[in-house]
Amino acid sequence: MAEAQSAPTLDSARAGGPPSLGSTTAGAVAVAAESTVATRMSAPPSFDVADFPVPHGREEEWRFTPLERLRGLHDGTAVATGDGVKVAIGTPEGVTVETVGRDDARLGKAGTPVDRVAAQAYSSFEKASVVTVPKETVLTEPIRIVVHGEGGVAYGHQVVELGAFAEAVVVIDHTGDAVLAANVDYIVGDGAKLTVVSVQDWDDKAVHVGQHNALIGRDATFKSFVVTFGGDLVRLHPRVAYAGPGGEAELFGLYFTDAGQHQEHRLLVDHNVPHCKSNAIYKGALQGEGAHAVWIGDVLIEATAEGTDTYEMNRNLVLTDGARVDSVPNLEIETGEIVGAGHASATGRFDDEQLFYLMARGIPADDARRLVVRGFFAELVQQIGVADIQERLLEKIDAELEASV
Repeated sequence: MAEAQSAPTLDSARAGGPPSLGSTTAGAVAVAAESTVATRMSAPPSFDVADFPVPHGREEEWRFTPLERLRGLHDGTAVATGDGVKVAIGTPEGVTVETVGRDDARLGKAGTPVDRVAAQAYSSFEKASVVTVPKETVLTEPIRIVVHGEGGVAYGHQVVELGAFAEAVVVIDHTGDAVLAANVDYIVGDGAKLTVVSVQDWDDKAVHVGQHNALIGRDATFKSFVVTFGGDLVRLHPRVAYAGPGGEAELFGLYFTDAGQHQEHRLLVDHNVPHCKSNAIYKGALQGEGAHAVWIGDVLIEATAEGTDTYEMNRNLVLTDGARVDSVPNLEIETGEIVGAGHASATGRFDDEQLFYLMARGIPADDARRLVVRGFFAELVQQIGVADIQERLLEKIDAELEASV
């Protein structure tokens, strides 16, 4: 993927650490990046955990997160154990799976840690998994990565790299119980198409903090589905940057937050090259006392990114009293030469007119509520394109609704 290396990522340019992809362009990117909503009040990205102070909860990037529930991931007291997680990777023919050391050049190529937990994860993992799809390979079956928690503390790093004009679907399934901090890198070659489905179906006590970095090549397509159901605390940070013009990113998310759960999704799309597109749609439902969902959507259109077309939207459906939603869309534009840019956020309860319409046609109230929620999520679930995952998610939604209705 030599073509994609000519343009550095936003994070690597600012961090001064690996990888180095060109000092002249990197310096220009670094200046622009300092003005972003996501980084203005935080430390610059870095691979070194020492560059990040221990958060106290009043920082902009941590103010919604209950630090005491991170189980030491934020302050260095969480020590990796041998029974953290077990990773199993199943691939179709032609796909390469490697276990590599910390010196592999592909690690960190898609992005740099932007907070202390991500830097701690990068500093603490011993071996990383690298999945490579060769150029021009079109897979007809998904790559499946199962991350199963076995009760301990773990730090991890995974890389998925697609060669030019390759096409693949990757399903990453998180189950079991663990305290996990991990970085995941997606490197999408020129003209390639990558769809990723990341499912967080943890047990009730699990803690998962992750940063997802996508570097999208020229005329490449990246589609991401982040689905979060389980866990005591889940905080994910999907980030997108472009390595060439013509790239497209679609970021979809679905979360169902139960009583006492904290689920946080913090997006950043950095339009750092011209003529790229992005579209983000996240939907969530909440029920029960203390259910807390956080969605932060940051989009930066840099001065050099003429011809950008971007939109982001967050919708939340509150099913019971006692639940809380924080939804913050941010859009920063540094050039007027764009195709379009916008954002929207809405949080509300059931639409009484929809319920009345269904009940007037003989549908019981409880069934009507289930149909409304199913319809609310159906738009996203149907776009996943992996039949067994779609069926599993709909069953999970039904099971969650059984508890609330």
